[in-house]
Amino acid sequence: MTPSNWSLWRRITALCAVVAGLLVLIAASATATAAANRSETEQVLDRLTPALVNAERLYSQLLRQQSSVRTFLVTGKDSDLDNYRDAQGQEAAILADTRQLLADEPKLLSTVDGIAVATARYRREVTEPLITQTRASGVNPETAAPTDQARAVYNDAAGRINALSGQIVTRRDEVAGQVRTTGNVLVLLLIFAAVVVVLAGVALALLLRRLVTRPVTDLAGEVRRVAGGDYEYQIRSFGPPELTALADDVDTMRRRINADLTDVLEARRLVEEANRMLEQQAAELTRSNRDLEQFAYVASHDLQEPLRKVASFCQLLQRRYSGQLDERADQYIGFAVDGAQRMQRLINDLLAFSRIGRLTSGFTEVDLNKVVSDAAAQFDAQREATGAEIIFTDLPVVRGEEPLLGALFSNLIGNAIKFRRPDVPPRIVIASTAGDGEFEISVEDNGIGIEPEFADKVFVIFQRLHAKETYPGTGIGLAIAKKIVEYHGGRIWIDPSPREGTLFRFTLPAAVPALEESPA
Repeated sequence: MTPSNWSLWRRITALCAVVAGLLVLIAASATATAAANRSETEQVLDRLTPALVNAERLYSQLLRQQSSVRTFLVTGKDSDLDNYRDAQGQEAAILADTRQLLADEPKLLSTVDGIAVATARYRREVTEPLITQTRASGVNPETAAPTDQARAVYNDAAGRINALSGQIVTRRDEVAGQVRTTGNVLVLLLIFAAVVVVLAGVALALLLRRLVTRPVTDLAGEVRRVAGGDYEYQIRSFGPPELTALADDVDTMRRRINADLTDVLEARRLVEEANRMLEQQAAELTRSNRDLEQFAYVASHDLQEPLRKVASFCQLLQRRYSGQLDERADQYIGFAVDGAQRMQRLINDLLAFSRIGRLTSGFTEVDLNKVVSDAAAQFDAQREATGAEIIFTDLPVVRGEEPLLGALFSNLIGNAIKFRRPDVPPRIVIASTAGDGEFEISVEDNGIGIEPEFADKVFVIFQRLHAKETYPGTGIGLAIAKKIVEYHGGRIWIDPSPREGTLFRFTLPAAVPALEESPA
């Protein structure tokens, strides 16, 4: 494959590989140069310069030894030799440090060794004999005067120290020159790297312009021509293999669109027709639901009057003829009275269920502390009889219908008192937490609880988990509670986490949108 037939990816990869190779070589050279520069800089700063300072300090210690001995020769006091002994110790430490600093400099190290020999000779041939003679024969002014031999030995040691200083300065200047040279090389390498990067960027820009920008612009012009309605125009293929393949794919798509255009228009007509039918069905369903609600409401009202008559006359029979007929007759009358009363309760609960969301007084700001307090007051007699305890504090203010929220808490509190454990006073705790745009309310009791498998069943209308003889009721209370919560835009569920009792949780939006009118 010739370079002219290379794909765009292959060309960019080749360019990047060449640039990367050059940059790697430059980086390797720069790394080696920087390492050398750093080593030479450290040699100047960390070894040669401190060694030069040590040479000055050696000369100072030699002078201290000479001055201290001269003072002793004049006074004869041993205390005047303290500086002499301290200077020897300082000299030994400085020589050891200088040897360590110049460990990589054999020539300079040889000079240091020569200084050590010369200073030792000075003490051995000059200072120590004078100290011994003075201690033996006392102070003698003639002894204090330096001899030619003493001057020669001293000057030899001082000259060696000065020679070391000069050698160190020469070596430091030499290494400093190397530092400047490697620094200049490093700068040149960085400039070369920058030039390579700039040239690579220019080459990449030209490559993209020739192989991407211009072909894509031409292809876009042809696509716009087709998009303008000329579906018969054939899109040409040109440029690198990727763009050629793209042009062929676009032209294939054009042919397919042109072939399927009639089918699309027909499908659109069918969809519009289906939408019209769905709208008609939705309207009919809405009307049907409204008629069913009205029918249930009217039927429930129409059943109230005959049920009241049946219940009233059955109660009259029970009061008037109780004990006058046989035991079975009294039992039958009792069944009739109980059935009529249960039917009345069912109808009343059904009416209450159907009214939720249909008869509305509009949403207002509702303080749940007041709502719960009023709902709890309805059960004062049961609370006194069972020792029930209802605990709540700091409940939020929400938007809703106060009567419906009161019915919600009445149902939950009533259930908690009804389904209590024998010989255990009911304890009901109502709390709230703020969530993301809503409040979560919890109502927890210590009653008989609800098994997890029945957690959803209890919210279904007329569903009971216990016989009516054990726990009276119509089985619609929790269905009413669920409908009230959902009407307010929330949800209700049973939390299975408590070990005993039941924990209801439901949410009420913190800022409910305007729902002033009843939904259809």
